[in-house]
Amino acid sequence: MKKILLLIVLALLAVNLPVVRVLSISNRKNRSERIYSRAAFVQGFAISYTHSVNKGRVHDFYRVSQNGEIELFMTRFVSYGAGIPEPTETEGATFRISETGYVIENVHRVLPRLVMAVGVVAEHSVMVTNADSPLETDFSREFFLKDFFKPQTSLVFEVKRVSVINYFMTKKI
Repeated sequence: MKKILLLIVLALLAVNLPVVRVLSISNRKNRSERIYSRAAFVQGFAISYTHSVNKGRVHDFYRVSQNGEIELFMTRFVSYGAGIPEPTETEGATFRISETGYVIENVHRVLPRLVMAVGVVAEHSVMVTNADSPLETDFSREFFLKDFFKPQTSLVFEVKRVSVINYFMTKKI
């Protein structure tokens, strides 16, 4: 009987320990309103949106460090417009033209978390990516944030460790 009780206690502990590393996207004002990445050990993600001036899609690529920091390391876009960074604005950044537009690499902007609002017309989307080959991202796995949160909702993107139970009980992208 004691062995069974011990096994039950250990099993309960195991499913409640924060061991699953996910990208968590939550409503800044109501953290219980959130979604997690389907990739249980997220390496990177991309946020895409329609630029307000030139109307082209912009793709910002982030990778996740071992300690959970988020690093903006690359931006890809189709044409310049207000707010698109110049490569000379960031020390060490490089600029190149690719088959799909312009790319600024080596941005190295590190954040503990990313805060942004769901746009009304920007069509903000997120997708979990392979941080080693972000330009080969599968855009069929793109999820539009307005499908999960109301427009103008302030969101917090952060990498967290969550329990197995929490992971399975939360909506995933």
